[in-house]
Amino acid sequence: MFIEKIKTDGLAHFSYIVGDSGSAVVIDPQLDITKYMEIARANHCQIQTVIETHRNEDFISGAYALAAKTGAEALHGPNPQQPIDYARTVLEGEEIFAGNLKLKILETPGHTDDSISIALYDLSHEDGAAGVFTGDTLFVGDVGRADFYPERAEEMAGMLYDSLQKLLALGDQAILYPAHGAGSVCGAGMADREFSTIGHERRNNDRLKIETRDKFIKAKLTEHHYKPPYFKTMERRNVFGAAALDPSPNLPALSYDTLRNKAPKHLIDVRPVSSFLAAHIPGSISLPVAMISSFAGWMMNESDTIGLICDAEQEASDAARHLNRIGYSNIVGFSKNMVGIAAGGAQISSVPIIDTETVLHRLQSDEVWTLLDVRSLDEFQTAHIRTAQHCYVGEILQDPQALTFVGPVTVMCGSGARATVAASRLQQAGITDIDVYYGSYAAWTASGANYEA
Repeated sequence: MFIEKIKTDGLAHFSYIVGDSGSAVVIDPQLDITKYMEIARANHCQIQTVIETHRNEDFISGAYALAAKTGAEALHGPNPQQPIDYARTVLEGEEIFAGNLKLKILETPGHTDDSISIALYDLSHEDGAAGVFTGDTLFVGDVGRADFYPERAEEMAGMLYDSLQKLLALGDQAILYPAHGAGSVCGAGMADREFSTIGHERRNNDRLKIETRDKFIKAKLTEHHYKPPYFKTMERRNVFGAAALDPSPNLPALSYDTLRNKAPKHLIDVRPVSSFLAAHIPGSISLPVAMISSFAGWMMNESDTIGLICDAEQEASDAARHLNRIGYSNIVGFSKNMVGIAAGGAQISSVPIIDTETVLHRLQSDEVWTLLDVRSLDEFQTAHIRTAQHCYVGEILQDPQALTFVGPVTVMCGSGARATVAASRLQQAGITDIDVYYGSYAAWTASGANYEA
């Protein structure tokens, strides 16, 4: 008997494989399906069932690919916006067995209409649910967002409240197995911890401590969440299913001149932000590998061609894998070694960086400039530097021309990473008098400076 969690970095996504006595079940798989088959094989199991807890918005599901490869049956909850071509609909109370493990379907709408959770029972012990796979209904420290149907926001929040009561009724002993952790766009207040129980959440999760259904609904209606444009593409792709992701994408290694001649629509620099700030190709966008899943979908269409700038081939391969997971597979190749690219005569640009002392000097002087804070609205409203203008980095990626600035621009975020991404997009849009506050709000608070709103 085993349960194994597979974490997909970037997306902060959790999928699971559980099994016993030669039979295994996979829940919410990624397109990287090889890992699930390897785990099953290591545990002498055959994958018999693949279950999706809901319509995924932030990545392409691997349920279709895994079911096709293994012969497993794919299952999906009721009431999707469109019928899921490759899956059978399951309803409240249906049971799936894997040896001494029983998985029982619970309909838990609210995040989406088709959301389900899956209670896990060990048939060798009669002590209630051992755990529950909650999809995007309940997280560690938070609950699912309920804003995907704006015209039905109040109704969805109410259904989410009812679904959470159903999960709480499973008992405090049940271990929580959510589909996402901290850093996911599917919630705002998730704990960094990746383990919890229903009992711990009942006592410590602020959303679960709200006393009444009406108060819960009001609280949910005041939340602010971002919805990258690519979500619509993911929803469409997950209706029909997608082929498995190549575990070792074979990307062409190209000279920079060859890459430039292929004229990719997007030239993405996947190196660390410090490398980009020091030297980069003019017009390229800084998207370090770990940030691709969060931000690529704000600025690209699925048919767009992409070229990569990297330090090493593995970096390009990792970037391609992140891009493929969210529907971007038209990668024409990569060029590596910025020093070599520069030595070959390519034009090189940079982004100046400034420190807290410089920011303070500008704030206290009569200098005309713009301090642009690109953190999330929740972060900005919690605390920010007085006079700062706010615009979320994703919105800048989507439309850098929508902003107007007075004087030079200093971009800041929490540490400087998102600021670099935003600055690269603004620089691409023609704003040349720009710098990045390196260390950003973390450096500001560490300095003890007192110029906050």
